[in-house]
Amino acid sequence: TCGGRGRSHRAARSGSPRRAVPSVRDPSTGGAALFARYAYPPNALGYCGPDAAAELLERAAGPAPGPSSDAGLRHLARGFEGAWPYLELIAAANGLGDPLDRRVVEAYWIGNGLLDRVPTALLVRSLEDRFRGRFRGGVGGSWDRLVATAVGARPHHSFHVFGVYPWLGLLRGGRVEEPLRVLDRCRIRTGRVLSLDGDEAMVESRPLAWDGRRLHEGAPRAERVVVSAAGRSLVGPLAPGDLCTLHWDWVCDRVSPHQVAALRRRSAQQLAVVDAARYPAPANVLA
Repeated sequence: TCGGRGRSHRAARSGSPRRAVPSVRDPSTGGAALFARYAYPPNALGYCGPDAAAELLERAAGPAPGPSSDAGLRHLARGFEGAWPYLELIAAANGLGDPLDRRVVEAYWIGNGLLDRVPTALLVRSLEDRFRGRFRGGVGGSWDRLVATAVGARPHHSFHVFGVYPWLGLLRGGRVEEPLRVLDRCRIRTGRVLSLDGDEAMVESRPLAWDGRRLHEGAPRAERVVVSAAGRSLVGPLAPGDLCTLHWDWVCDRVSPHQVAALRRRSAQQLAVVDAARYPAPANVLA
C-alpha cells in the first residue's frame, strides 16, 4: 500500500465534479511566478539554476508578486541556463518583448500555439549558439545528430529532456532503470488528484515506459507526490479530482483539461521525433 498506517486520507469519489481553473485576466502577467513553480523542483535537487532553492520556493509560494518580488523572480529565472534561452527564443519568434510573459512560460512548460511560430531554423541556431562549441571540431558527427533531433521539434521543455540530454542514448545502450526514471521525473507530466494527506497527495499519472525500442506513456498508476514543504506550496488549495502538473516529485500547478491535452500532445510530438531518430542525443551536450 502507498499510505502509512494511521493516516487519514481525503479520497476522490467516483464522479466528483472537477473544479474550474481560475482564468487569468491579463495573459502577459504572472509569468515569473509560473516559471518558478516549474523550475523549483529540479533546482531543489541541485540539477539546474542558481543555488537559491529556499528563495525560489518562498517567492513562488507567496502571494501574487509585487514589483520587488517579481524582479527577484526574474533575476533567479535568468540563472536557469537550460530554460532561459528557450523562453527568449519563443518570445522573439512571437514578437513578445518579455521572455517571462505568461504565455511564453506556458508554451515552454505546457505547450501552446506560440511554439508553432518558432521556425526550425531559429531553434537550430539557438542550439548552435549554446552547444556547438562543446563538440570537437564543431561540425559533423555528434553535432549533426543533435541538429537532427530539432527537425520536427518545438522549443518545449520535453524537447530538451528527450532530445538534448543523453538519457535516451543510455536507454538504447542497455542501461534502463536510472535513465528511464530521470526521463520520467524530469519531463512535465500530468496527474489527477486521488487523495490528500498533509504535505503529500496521491495522484494518478502515466509513467514513461520503454519497450526496448521506443519511449511511450504507460498505463495509469498511483504515485505519492509532494504538495508542500514547511508550509509552502507551489500550487493553491487542491481537492480530489483536480487535474495537475508534476515535475520531479512536486505538484506544480492545477490545470484545465485543455492544458492537459496540450501538454500530452506536445510531449507525444517530441517523443515521436526522438523515437524516429537514428541516433540519440550526444553525451557531450552535458560535458
